[in-house]
Amino acid sequence: MKNSLIKKTLWILLGACCTSTWALDATTLEKQYAAQANQAPSVSRGEQFFQSKHGKEWSCASCHKSPPTSDGLHASTNKSIAPLAPAFNAKRFTDEAKVNKWFKRNCNDVLGRECTVVEKADVMAYLNSLKK
Repeated sequence: MKNSLIKKTLWILLGACCTSTWALDATTLEKQYAAQANQAPSVSRGEQFFQSKHGKEWSCASCHKSPPTSDGLHASTNKSIAPLAPAFNAKRFTDEAKVNKWFKRNCNDVLGRECTVVEKADVMAYLNSLKK
């Protein structure tokens, strides 16, 4: 009975730990993507990726500006977009669920597919390199 209760408690704790979103920061996120890619991120590749059009008519910079250190404007909806670079917007990249949601949505809009972890690591390296 006691072992069963311990097992049940451990499973609940494990489930809570691994299904929740973690607060994080942009530097930690860059390191996570780089570790998943098993490759060092590149600021220059990230900047080039951010500014280039990729098969569709948009680039990341189409909405987020280049450099993305001030408010942007969504290319089709004209909705204002807060600065993307973490040094200019401390709330960016602090909620893992939102980061995953927006990477998925925006990569599909710009590339017509999801971004690879190498692309995400490079873009994060570029964004983290932008300082006030």
